[in-house]
Amino acid sequence: MANKTVLEGVRDALHNEMARDSRVFIMGEDVGPRGNVFLITKGFLEEFGRDRVVDTPLAEASIVGIAVGAAMVGMRPVAEIQFADFIYPAYNQIVGEAAKIRYRSAGGNSCPLVIRTPYGGGVRGALSHSVSVEALFYHVPGLKVCVPSTPADAQGMLTSAIRDDDPVLFLEHKRTYRLIKGEVPDGDFTVPIGKADVARPGKDLSVITYGLMRHFAVEAAETLAKEGVEAEVIDLRSIRPMDRSAILESVRKTRRALIVHEDQKFGGIGAEVSAIIAEEAFFDLDAPIRRVCGPDVPAMGYAKEYEEAFMPNPDKIAAAMRDLVAI
Repeated sequence: MANKTVLEGVRDALHNEMARDSRVFIMGEDVGPRGNVFLITKGFLEEFGRDRVVDTPLAEASIVGIAVGAAMVGMRPVAEIQFADFIYPAYNQIVGEAAKIRYRSAGGNSCPLVIRTPYGGGVRGALSHSVSVEALFYHVPGLKVCVPSTPADAQGMLTSAIRDDDPVLFLEHKRTYRLIKGEVPDGDFTVPIGKADVARPGKDLSVITYGLMRHFAVEAAETLAKEGVEAEVIDLRSIRPMDRSAILESVRKTRRALIVHEDQKFGGIGAEVSAIIAEEAFFDLDAPIRRVCGPDVPAMGYAKEYEEAFMPNPDKIAAAMRDLVAI
């Protein structure tokens, strides 16, 4: 086992897969000499060469479009969108092309493509560097959406994503890159896509979340434990496919459900999780389903006060947990 940051887990997955499989290459803005804006690919150009570390123009539609074509002829591209806020020009290439290739070819073609991008707030990124985009993509059949929150999951799930024969959108919360550290297994390992993780066991309520909010939810749960309330925290890890069994098993045990995500509340991942619980476990509940989410405003502001008002935090989550167990 090695102690790593989330950033190091991502870097090692990329490096190991490029060393293992000559079909894997990376492309994106500043991934070459600069080594990515977070220095994730620093040194890759010197080791793997320009054919496999491709610096691209500022043209997201081209980055993903070229990667789709490369995937269809047998390569395994990892396309980087520098920040999730810039992914919109590539929406058609992701949703209209990559996600439909297997279906429209009756299984004759696949699209082994990974699109990596950092997302989320808490770093004073303001309007153009703080967005959460998962709700725009998890609705799309044919596309897998992963949101790891720990170094081991970042490395293991990215390895799984690169080896997957279908397109995967891999969302990395930028605040976790250097903040979150943890043990990562040695050697070649994978984490399955579509399998949730019990981040903290409990019996009094279920908190269902993902990404940075996993860590905030666990912190809130530890606070509640001092008050005699044991909360179970379920980290979805991937939101398409979503681990319905893990959600339902937890809620049927605790009989209360709180869903936490940073993205705006309306139409977010929490709405789908709520529907799953309401449709399949309604009579197991002792209280209404609750959500703690970002507000329905167009973007996160730059000012510290605006950012704090937007983002869920351990105190907000703990308050919602107290209200829910009091019902």
